[in-house]
Amino acid sequence: MDSSRLLILFIVPVLLDLLAPAGAQVNDATCTYTADFCWRCSNIGTYEDGGSYQKNLNTLLSSFSSNNQTNSGFYNSSMGQDPDKVNAIALCRGDVSLNNCHACVNQSSPFLFTNCSNEDEAIVWAERCMVRYSSKLIFGIQEDEPIKYVPSLTDAIDPQKFDLVLNLFLDTLTEKAASGDSLKKYAAGHTIMQESTTNQTIYALVQCTPDLDKQNCSDCLKGAVSKIPDCCGGKQGGRVLKPSCNLRFEATLFYEPTADSLVTLPSVKGMVKLNKSKISKAVIIIIAIVGVVFVAMILIGILISLRVRRRWRKQKLENDNSDDSSLVESLQYDFETIKSATDDFSDANKLGQGGFGAVYKGRLPNGRNIAVKRLSKNSEQGDREFKTEVTLVAQLQHRNLVRLLGFCLKAGERILIYEYVPNTSLNHFIFDPVNRGHLNWETRYKIIGGISRGLLYLHEDSRLRIIHRDLKPSNILLDEDMNPKIADFGMARLFTMDQTQGDTKTIVGTYGYMAPEYAIHGRFSVKSDVFSFGVLVLEILSGRKITSFRSSENDEDLLTYAWRNWKEDIRCQIS
Repeated sequence: MDSSRLLILFIVPVLLDLLAPAGAQVNDATCTYTADFCWRCSNIGTYEDGGSYQKNLNTLLSSFSSNNQTNSGFYNSSMGQDPDKVNAIALCRGDVSLNNCHACVNQSSPFLFTNCSNEDEAIVWAERCMVRYSSKLIFGIQEDEPIKYVPSLTDAIDPQKFDLVLNLFLDTLTEKAASGDSLKKYAAGHTIMQESTTNQTIYALVQCTPDLDKQNCSDCLKGAVSKIPDCCGGKQGGRVLKPSCNLRFEATLFYEPTADSLVTLPSVKGMVKLNKSKISKAVIIIIAIVGVVFVAMILIGILISLRVRRRWRKQKLENDNSDDSSLVESLQYDFETIKSATDDFSDANKLGQGGFGAVYKGRLPNGRNIAVKRLSKNSEQGDREFKTEVTLVAQLQHRNLVRLLGFCLKAGERILIYEYVPNTSLNHFIFDPVNRGHLNWETRYKIIGGISRGLLYLHEDSRLRIIHRDLKPSNILLDEDMNPKIADFGMARLFTMDQTQGDTKTIVGTYGYMAPEYAIHGRFSVKSDVFSFGVLVLEILSGRKITSFRSSENDEDLLTYAWRNWKEDIRCQIS
């Protein structure tokens, strides 16, 4: 865990505990061990009763529960045309019969309609199946959120050894499931936990949606396994549920006996207590010979790998172009549609003006409100690079980020279409004498927590590490429930996950919120965003702008003011 994540995880709980009123709790839907269903409704949008979206959804899910064209237990299909197009997936447990699969899907679909009424996106996990639908593209994409945990109520007999054996066991099943074909990626079995007080049996299964490739399936399941210590550590049973994969383990058989098989693992005792002194002289000689051969062959290996990599990249580029084309097509809006939605970009619909262009409110033919950002025409980025970056940003899915719905390109016009957030930006509340009355301590608590979760997702949990570089109150939008959403990624930089910092000669952003190493030397990293986040928290707490103290006799800003008061308070406590 890098320093930025440590800073966020350390600072935010302290601030939130100070702000939270007595008895305040953050509510979230949970799943119980005995519940028949576990579900999550999304807030990406709603549909109208009796409308085209609802009709498409009903027809599509009904076809899943009666579809006899496949016996794999996996169904994925779409129905309708944008903006009423529905994408849906149903996945039954790998050992379930076709009749039981249809029965599970048939029971789960009405449950979604009841509990997630009029929501554009929802998911339900039952014991034997999962059903999911959305207005956005969901096929072949690894989704790790929402995630649900269902821990057993019973502790393992020997928790430490149980967890060690379980990890080895699930790793073995993960490799088997990820190697499955396009019809089924599923593995189940049992292993015996020996060398303990009793020979306890562990039963487990893992499964991915078959539309994932081997690497994404493996990544999804390994991510689920890594969550077990947080949710189910030391328990003799539990479930980790994701949209793209799931796993379950128990001390008793919970799947069909015909799917069971014994999985033999290496001796845990032997792995933990391996005595290096018992390695034979012959083995040492073999290791030395292998090392010499490796050194001699490494140059040849480099040449071969470079040639193979060139071929692989060329082939992958050809494959990716065909896959990305459908995703790009689903994100692209017609210019005339956007022009009509904004009343030809009229001033009456103008929400604001930024350094990268003007923002307008729009309304699509289906009644959905949108925010339209008309970018300035001085960008040197090509159309292909623009589409690639938009495609990446559009796949960012988090409740504390403003969602990018799509884009429009025509005759030099570059337009971004976002979800519409009704309560404008945070600075219209914390700095306004009238609107400030809406920000009680509980609301400020919720806003700070939401910003930190969104920032942590950009830094750690998204597919690419993203540095925002311009975190400030005007770039935090508030929805109708005063939930914060980070917006305006015009200055953001995309990193690979192993990249920690970057340098630039062009300093962009807002002074006062910039970390010193960025403002002076142009070095930016996740720490730069954490610095901006700290300034933002001080503004939310105090209701004062970063520069609001510059006219005082001490000629100080909010940071020096807070630091001076903190030191004086410490001195008072010491004295």
